[in-house]
Amino acid sequence: MGTQKNGEYGADQIQILEGLEAVRKRPGMYIGSTSEKGLHHLVYEIVDNAVDESLAGFCDTIIVTLNKDGSVTVEDNGRGIPVGINKKKGVSSVEVVFTILHAGGKFGGGGYKVSGGLHGVGSSVVNALSDWLEVTVCKEGHIHKQRYERGKVCYPLKVLGDTDKTGTTVTFYPDATIFETIDFDYNTLKRRLRETAFLTKNLKIVLTDDRGEEQVSETFHYEGGIKEFVTYLNKGKEALYPDVIYCEVENVSGRPLRRIHCGRLNRRLLCHRGGFGAEAFR
Repeated sequence: MGTQKNGEYGADQIQILEGLEAVRKRPGMYIGSTSEKGLHHLVYEIVDNAVDESLAGFCDTIIVTLNKDGSVTVEDNGRGIPVGINKKKGVSSVEVVFTILHAGGKFGGGGYKVSGGLHGVGSSVVNALSDWLEVTVCKEGHIHKQRYERGKVCYPLKVLGDTDKTGTTVTFYPDATIFETIDFDYNTLKRRLRETAFLTKNLKIVLTDDRGEEQVSETFHYEGGIKEFVTYLNKGKEALYPDVIYCEVENVSGRPLRRIHCGRLNRRLLCHRGGFGAEAFR
């Protein structure tokens, strides 16, 4: 006699998740996990967008601040997210970037030649997994701002005033109902931001922690790029060669595409899961 099972599986059991609901329902599909690792991934996604502006030649400074209320602010001096109305959606491009998956300027079209992060997903995922998020864009002579709560728009993009600066500032507070912890670790962010600064020559990244009684702040800026990173990794170790072998090649846009380095290498690469590159060096 077979075991009777409860539950039906028919047409009505097929769910369609609208907007950012899928991200909140299955966050691990987008950021890996809801542990401390996934929490910090939110910061990396916003920082990576600013790094892409640097790689495109429009940003030289990124400021990451851990605020007293537990939120995080990432500010850059890039071009700023486009603020015009998106013809297809009928809302500002800022709103499109933060509320619609697979929307962004990294799918071709000339916005970016080189980019990282979750293409067209990063900003909207961070928004979906935040209790609240505010974005301020300095562009076209004005300061623009919009706020979201758990991915939902609070008000249309509005102009706060005038400015001669450009750039994007994102402040978000992670959703405690989704993450195991919402306490950001300074040293975890420090390691990642230092690596990012090493790998993006001439980019300055400032990390500030305002949560304690006294402010803690460090600046990462390396003109030597990967060459300087290899030297840093080999501190206190016996090097196979006295000098770092380093060269650059350019892509069709005339900007550095790949920095190749070897010698004084200690089998430590940023390919955290390995890969052919890591195996080749080994």
